[in-house]
Amino acid sequence: MLATAGYTAVCFSDGAGLMAQMNIRAPLCVFLDVNIPGMSGLDVLREIRASRDGVPIFMISGHGDIPMAVDAMKQGATSFIEKPFRARQILDCVKAAIDARAAPSPTQSATGELIFTFPGREPLTPRERDVLELLVGGCSNKDVARQLEISPRTAEEHRARIMKKLGARNIADLVRIVHGG
Repeated sequence: MLATAGYTAVCFSDGAGLMAQMNIRAPLCVFLDVNIPGMSGLDVLREIRASRDGVPIFMISGHGDIPMAVDAMKQGATSFIEKPFRARQILDCVKAAIDARAAPSPTQSATGELIFTFPGREPLTPRERDVLELLVGGCSNKDVARQLEISPRTAEEHRARIMKKLGARNIADLVRIVHGG
């Protein structure tokens, strides 16, 4: 599929093989399965980020969950893709990653907190910013409701409005948008 779209794909049977080639090749992007032989895909992600911060990395899993996706995004994954996926989805992710390489980093306050402003998108209300911060921190709707002392249904409504305003398809996409990936 990648070759048909004009890309050259190089496959590795494990993380060690990929890491050995990272010093020789400058990949356009990397697709990593969470479950690979030897070190986990998340461990490989951390190693790549330690040596090559800019390369877009897509984590893939057939058994992912929100905390795993959030962890991958915090570790520097560009996106978290759930199996099964469509060829178009992968090609769109590659194009978005290439385009995003030139985009600026998210704004941070002097204390290092993310400033939740998204130029060109509808602004979030203060409550939506509170909900967004908890969501990208790995909280479920129920956790958000508990922490903000609102009903789970209200938390779901805030989440839906945030997703719509920011153009996110899922939580992994939302985390990518917030962290500027």
